[in-house]
Amino acid sequence: MEQKHLIGTALVLVAATVITGCGGLGKMNKYASTITYTVDPNPLIVQGDTVHVNVNGNFPGKYFYKKAQAELTPTLVTGTDGMIEKDGVWVPKSGTESAMKMAGFQGEKAAGNYTVVPYETGKSFSYSDKVAYAPAMEQSQLMLKIMGKQGKKAKPFDPIKLADGVITTPYLMVSDDKVIMAKDNFQRITSESTSAKINYLVASENVRPTELKEADLKDMAAFVKANAKNERIAFKGVTVDAYASPEGEILMNDGLAEKRAKTAKSWLAGEMNRNKLRKSMVDSLFTLNARGEDWEGFRSATQASNFKDKDLVLRVLEMYPDVEKRESEIKNMAATYNELREDILPQLRRSEIKLNYDEVGYSDEELSQLSKTMPDSLNVEELMKAAANATDMNEQLRIYKECERVHPSDFRAANNVGCIYYSQNKMAEAEAQFQKANSILDNPISTNNLAAITRQKGDRKKAYEMLKKSTSAGAEVKYNMGLIDIQNGNYASANANMSGMNTMNASLAKLLGGDAAGAQTILQQSPDKESAVGHYVMAIIGARQNNGDLVKNELGMAAAKDASLGSKAKTDLEFRAFKDNLGL
Repeated sequence: MEQKHLIGTALVLVAATVITGCGGLGKMNKYASTITYTVDPNPLIVQGDTVHVNVNGNFPGKYFYKKAQAELTPTLVTGTDGMIEKDGVWVPKSGTESAMKMAGFQGEKAAGNYTVVPYETGKSFSYSDKVAYAPAMEQSQLMLKIMGKQGKKAKPFDPIKLADGVITTPYLMVSDDKVIMAKDNFQRITSESTSAKINYLVASENVRPTELKEADLKDMAAFVKANAKNERIAFKGVTVDAYASPEGEILMNDGLAEKRAKTAKSWLAGEMNRNKLRKSMVDSLFTLNARGEDWEGFRSATQASNFKDKDLVLRVLEMYPDVEKRESEIKNMAATYNELREDILPQLRRSEIKLNYDEVGYSDEELSQLSKTMPDSLNVEELMKAAANATDMNEQLRIYKECERVHPSDFRAANNVGCIYYSQNKMAEAEAQFQKANSILDNPISTNNLAAITRQKGDRKKAYEMLKKSTSAGAEVKYNMGLIDIQNGNYASANANMSGMNTMNASLAKLLGGDAAGAQTILQQSPDKESAVGHYVMAIIGARQNNGDLVKNELGMAAAKDASLGSKAKTDLEFRAFKDNLGL
């Protein structure tokens, strides 16, 4: 804050003596300079496309004529050559003016509803208003126009300069909205499995020929045959879990389960050997688990069955914690209930075989080649991966377009085509692609990307609403919110949203929020620091830290890359303390 005392304390005392006992608008005009003002900020600064003006003032004692009125109107006058009186009105010598709201004051005996200023003691006052920023205001002055009134008389006082203005540093923000490419879910190696089950007769471990005709066993045998020499299929292991039904003796059932595991292994190992897999590799694949009698399986199968006495059967069995007694009861009830004997117990006499394997996908080179020669043969993840691998933007665009054609129900390719158009500054085409992606599936990634274009088209409010719906898409969404925060003058929010981002705009947000040192740290870590605007912002950081060498060096580099920034610096109020040493 800078305080502007238009006349020193001694002059105030002299003027008070002159005015004492006298009155009239002429003398109030003559000694208007005894009124003190403090303007915050000074110079003025644009914030959220608005110039805010805050004035604290004081009318000295014995100044305000008791029957007079004074209408004070702070006015932003473009240009820097002041005002002239014309036909009884003060107007800018050149340029335009933007008047703010009028503040009215009156003496103790004046008629009216303005704020009363006691003659003896004077009065302090505060004033706040704002005006929409216009580019011409960058070179302007805040003038105070005073109209004195007494009865039917009106006299314009000499205007008083209150402040310089306007600092426009927020407009250094660059439009680097982040659009998001949708990622592929390609996995080069995926772990898969195929399963089959062998059922046995009671008390038997022999694999019956009729079992081998079951669809699941035929499918497993066919899979082994088809992939024994397939370089894209790697057998990783086989687990065999073998069981016995729980109506026999427990020791016998344990041994029976072990034998069933071995015969199941023998069958599948035979299929593998028949198809020329190495015997040593085949033997190493198997893990055999003899699970014994399957009481839990019996209980679950019975509970899931439809026969009417199942609840009675389960209650009776629960009465016998002793395993041998329970086995005896199951055998007795199996003789009574056909459902137990024919449907439930046979399915518990089994070996469950699970063949685990890795499926190895195409290499990057193969994906690239197939995207050219046989794109229709690739699934969506393979095409997305091929595009992501491409280093040439035009090739990347070609593959994403192929993905759009082959897999039109997936939004990602349409979105990514839009991102490439965006990077090529083809905004209309990019917008159409993002809209297309959202029409396929309303998603936060494409919504963020549409918000970026919406902000650049000037609709910040709509863009911010879109971004609030897109926060799950990634940190880019928060950054884009930060850009709008800067434009709206919400610097604390901008800093929060851009946290962790080392960009020129993130540095600018710190600077505008009052943390010049923090802004410098961010900008020094940013690749943007070597841009013309990056150097210019670093010069402002230097000015706000009273570092003349940094100001001079950075402005020199900024002007070398963009001559217009050198011209701007000569009148930029950020550098008012260094105007004679800019090196330009």
